[in-house]
Amino acid sequence: MRRAMLEAELGDDVFGDDPTVNRLQARAAEVFGFGAALFFPSGTQSNLAALMSHCQRGEEVILGQEAHSYRYEAGGAAVLGSIQPQAIANRPDGTLDLAEVEGAIKPDDPHFARTRLLALENTIGGRALSRDYLGRALNVAQKNGLATHLDGARIFNAAVHLGTRVKDLCAGFDSVSACLSKGLGAPAGTVLLGHTDFISRARRSRKILGGGMRQAGILAAAGLYALENNVERLADDHRSAARLGDGLRALGLGLEVHTNMVFVRPPADKIEGLTEHLRARGVLVLPAPRMRLVTHLDIDAVGIERALAGFETYFRD
Repeated sequence: MRRAMLEAELGDDVFGDDPTVNRLQARAAEVFGFGAALFFPSGTQSNLAALMSHCQRGEEVILGQEAHSYRYEAGGAAVLGSIQPQAIANRPDGTLDLAEVEGAIKPDDPHFARTRLLALENTIGGRALSRDYLGRALNVAQKNGLATHLDGARIFNAAVHLGTRVKDLCAGFDSVSACLSKGLGAPAGTVLLGHTDFISRARRSRKILGGGMRQAGILAAAGLYALENNVERLADDHRSAARLGDGLRALGLGLEVHTNMVFVRPPADKIEGLTEHLRARGVLVLPAPRMRLVTHLDIDAVGIERALAGFETYFRD
């Protein structure tokens, strides 16, 4: 990947003439089955540009309370897009109750923000949403005249877990945002997919948000390499997460395992001590009542065993 970055042919992406960015965008559009793609520096910016391209000021997006673009993106849709979020509780499997979604759609009345968009996320907290569910959600949106956006930050994890292609998993959505970092291993970068008119609007939104980059082919080369080489190996990360989960479960810890994520619930009085104990053994975690451990291509079998050894020495010594 670093060699690809070093050797990348460069231009000026603000003018649309960086050949490596253009190759990445063309390849991503092909992989996802969309008319066009646009390269962004981050998933947060890609999601926000998508929402701003779907919704006008004072309009509304329906999304989950656990959705990244609602909870973890600093309220950008409201602050910068003047878009009202209507958040619905996620069910334990990550889905939204579609009856609740339909009930949240506002009538055509000047008292209310006009509901314009349904935004889902896949995976959400590592949980992969099935194609059957996505299809039913798309039907609800279409019936009610809503556009649809999919935050697919880890959509390749979902596709690998479900044994399908991202093209099939995402079919029918008006836009999809997909990260090239995280499990795919690029240092930065996200692609936004949609039809050509939508991507033209998103290009303007990207510029407003400060996402126009010059010789961006250096980053695009990493994303292109990731797209071509690091998708199938995501199954290794899922197996690593399962191994980590089995080992932690044997210690009597409550946990959940979803694709490449393990969520552990240490005893409340042990969280800070556990964090420092692991840090001293080269295992970095964020202290939290529901501690998230994520496997990726830089975590090998030795790393999994080192993490398990750290937990074991803390809870058994």
